[in-house]
Amino acid sequence: MTLINSMLTFAQQAAAPAATPGAAPATPAPATVAPSAAELEEAKQRSAEAAAEAAGQQEVSMMELLGHLNGVEMGVMVILGLCAIYAVALLFEKIYVMRKASGQTKEFLSSFRKANSVEEAEAIVRKLPASGIKSMFDAGMAEVRRTQDLGLYTMRDARDHTMQRVAASMATRQNEHLDDLGSSMTFLASIGANAPFIGLFGTVWGIMVAFVGIAKTQTTSLAVVAPGIAGALLATAAGLAAAIPAVLIYNFAAKQISKQATKLDDFASEFIALVSRDMDRRAG
Repeated sequence: MTLINSMLTFAQQAAAPAATPGAAPATPAPATVAPSAAELEEAKQRSAEAAAEAAGQQEVSMMELLGHLNGVEMGVMVILGLCAIYAVALLFEKIYVMRKASGQTKEFLSSFRKANSVEEAEAIVRKLPASGIKSMFDAGMAEVRRTQDLGLYTMRDARDHTMQRVAASMATRQNEHLDDLGSSMTFLASIGANAPFIGLFGTVWGIMVAFVGIAKTQTTSLAVVAPGIAGALLATAAGLAAAIPAVLIYNFAAKQISKQATKLDDFASEFIALVSRDMDRRAG
């Protein structure tokens, strides 16, 4: 037993490294210093940037998205852009025309209502500037003069026919005036109704091209296909950007034309009433 213990002791001494004469004693390892909060934040930012770069993330501007459009999409964007510009230009034109027509109508009615006879009305209106409502008066007054030339103005049996002819003449000029006020309304309605579908066509076409590109490159990475799809969606946005102003402008113009038509209808009734009173006075 003593022999075995001696052999084990000898083996342990042989396995232990021999001390080198004159060697310096081993120094303890330095203590680890904890990183500061600023260093941790900087390391975190660097890690996030590296992860973003590895994932292929990147910021894409609107100009870069436009650069990804193909010929069909670019043609759609140009058409919708022109439609939007034309719609906005019509807004300013309609505001000017409607305000001018409303002012002329208000001035005309204020002067016309001072007349007590057809002759007084004719003398007053003659001094006023040309306008749509004045053209209605001129048409009605011309029919009154023709009736007077035929000797039918003071005849009670011819009164109804005279009123009908005067009303028809004034209605014709009224419709012409309202048509002038409503010019380009059909085109505005067409933009409002069709622009979203034109934009949708551009989007569908762009997405089809993007999927064809996926099949060719054999990759489904969003970093590769996302710019093309995002550019295609611009066509839908452009369609809405053209349609919404067109609809708003159309509604504004339609409301103003309706107001003007009501005022012209009232004026026609007032003029016919004035002619009827004048015929009664002369016939009596």
